[in-house]
Amino acid sequence: MSDFEYPEDLKYTGDHEWVRTDGDVARVGITAFAQDALGDIVYVTLPDGDTPVQAGSTCGEVESTKSVSDVYAPVSGTVSRRNEALDTTPELVNSDPYGEGWMFEVTVAGPEAFDGLLSAAEYRTQLD
Repeated sequence: MSDFEYPEDLKYTGDHEWVRTDGDVARVGITAFAQDALGDIVYVTLPDGDTPVQAGSTCGEVESTKSVSDVYAPVSGTVSRRNEALDTTPELVNSDPYGEGWMFEVTVAGPEAFDGLLSAAEYRTQLD
């Protein structure tokens, strides 16, 4: 499981989402482990901008050639941006899960929103 890349500057959830923090904004995607387990991604449903999300709640779906999986909000806040590129090229989630394959951004109320997220080492330990 630890053969995949898990950038140290990101935070992770037990549901295989990653979070890149920039002040009060959290950019969200799914991990290399998750995209590999799903297989070839063919469709992504994401929350619209200005949508409130609650940490741990379902806020989107990823459809692959194998299955449909929920995407969970890793933090509570309001969706400020979604990756429109995934509407036409959902395979970016497979080819670049930590870059061009990001899914949406959430504006959070404060830094405590990131409490409870896992470090890269903690996430890797969970997978092993």
